[in-house]
Amino acid sequence: MVRFRFCLLFLSILLLSSSFLCLGIRSFPNNDGLLFGFIEAPEYRNGVNCPSSSNNGGNLFSSSRPDKSLVHVAMTLDSEYLRGSTAAVHSVLRHALCPENVFFHFIAAEFDEASPRVLTRLVRSTFPSLNFKVYIFREDTVINFISPSIREALENPLNYARNYLGEILDPYVNRVIYLDSDVILVDDIHKLWNTTLTGTRVIGAPEYCHANFTKYFTDAFWSDPVLSRLFGSKKPCYFNTGVMVMDLTKWREGNYRRRIENWMELQRKKRIYELGSLPPFLLVFGGNIEGIHHRWNQHGLGGDNVKGSCRSLHSGPVSLLHWSGKGKPWARLDLKRPCPLDYIWEPYDLYKPNYHQQPAHQ
Repeated sequence: MVRFRFCLLFLSILLLSSSFLCLGIRSFPNNDGLLFGFIEAPEYRNGVNCPSSSNNGGNLFSSSRPDKSLVHVAMTLDSEYLRGSTAAVHSVLRHALCPENVFFHFIAAEFDEASPRVLTRLVRSTFPSLNFKVYIFREDTVINFISPSIREALENPLNYARNYLGEILDPYVNRVIYLDSDVILVDDIHKLWNTTLTGTRVIGAPEYCHANFTKYFTDAFWSDPVLSRLFGSKKPCYFNTGVMVMDLTKWREGNYRRRIENWMELQRKKRIYELGSLPPFLLVFGGNIEGIHHRWNQHGLGGDNVKGSCRSLHSGPVSLLHWSGKGKPWARLDLKRPCPLDYIWEPYDLYKPNYHQQPAHQ
């Protein structure tokens, strides 16, 4: 019965997203290079109409000018969410018309259980032809700004790496798509990349104006006569920071890293919100972001931050599924207690620890 429901769900995604018919050219490897139980992904090649890239062997800045044909994607990379990250990358490549023109910027914690050097080896063995670079994120950059959250996982310093992309990434990267590790794409990422950020807007993301914006801040915030007037005549809407298009030139010029840190410092003195890295973004950008179609962040599939219960898709087309919340698809699949939508994530999973095990000789 569950498999039947999965088939219906997968068919619905297929109908909602025409990108399934716009895949790059791909071939399948022999999976000889295995590290940490991850198998080698299929090799995805550009379609015939893709622009040529000057990116030579992953050398992003082989010339003094940035390669304008590249789509830049930033993600965090750590041992806890590694399975989700590799599935996300796999989905991006699988559905991109020009997968060789996607450049991944991975942010790894300095003191993770798997060192940045080991994580680099893993990415290279899993995606041999991938254009990528691994950056080291020093946790002491943000550790003194973090306050307790409603869920311990939200206190991980790496969750705050998105605040520092303007400083972490190479200066020639002036635009980037930030993706959480618990997403998969079922559409061509170039479509998201082509989002126009109008006027002074620094970031673009799907907005959800039906959500109760006030609940993201405490009574101490709303009862403060100064803080409660923060948004003034603006009409802020909730947005999820797990999928963002970011103009890093405007970000650096506006010193938005420091603006976010200022709110985090205030939070340490006077508790004005309960969640982790999201509220400072709402405080800085609420009411002034470029709204993107909801299809690019079907979020909340991991349930809430306490129970992680199953949820269904929002109405409308789907380009990106996001398991924000406590429940993660790989964990629920391993426990044999998956939610129906977890079966859509499963085909992108490259973790196959028993793939090469041979039967013992008698």
